[in-house]
Amino acid sequence: MLGAMGSWTAGEVLGFDLETTGIDRFNDVPVSYALVQVVDGVVVTSWSGLIDPGREIPAGATEVHGISTERARDEGMPLTEAVSLVADAVVSAGRRGVPLAGMKLDYDLTMVETQAVRLCGRGIVERGWCGPVLDAGVIDRHFDRERRGRRTLVDLCGHYGIEIAHAHDASADAIASMEVLFALAVQHEALRGCDLARLHEDLADGRISIEDFEVRQEELRSRLQVD
Repeated sequence: MLGAMGSWTAGEVLGFDLETTGIDRFNDVPVSYALVQVVDGVVVTSWSGLIDPGREIPAGATEVHGISTERARDEGMPLTEAVSLVADAVVSAGRRGVPLAGMKLDYDLTMVETQAVRLCGRGIVERGWCGPVLDAGVIDRHFDRERRGRRTLVDLCGHYGIEIAHAHDASADAIASMEVLFALAVQHEALRGCDLARLHEDLADGRISIEDFEVRQEELRSRLQVD
């Protein structure tokens, strides 16, 4: 159980994470995904799986997440099927007003948008998705700007006393990100009771990831027009 305390924390939250072939959100692709549905602080459903990216997975990426090209080819679902599944889940959550929770969501969501446009003909933005999002890293920095040190997911878990046994596993990362968010909500009433649809407007400095994501979509549209 992640916790229960009223407001959005007592409703539905969808945790989300991707592991990928690299760090280029426009040109790299996912090799695994996780979607974790939490209601009233309890994980009720979890979907996750390997993805065949249709290309070699660089050795450096495999060192991070442990997924080799051979394993992805043997056990992974086709890339188009996986992108469609994830895009459908994200869009469905948005239509219900369910916040998408994770870490560095601007990266993962831009990758989903890019690949959905390329493989499925329409991205999540064209399908009407516009949030809300809860990005653990962005919100942590908003409430504690002066804290020194790194702020990776592992670092945040250590700071908030959360155990993450398998970092860079998509399911473990999605759940850990939500645990960080619930820990932040325990400490900060302003986060607990906020209107999620307007949260990014309230983060005056270093806007929440949905805003960064919107900027990335303009970059993507420009690239597609050139191509």
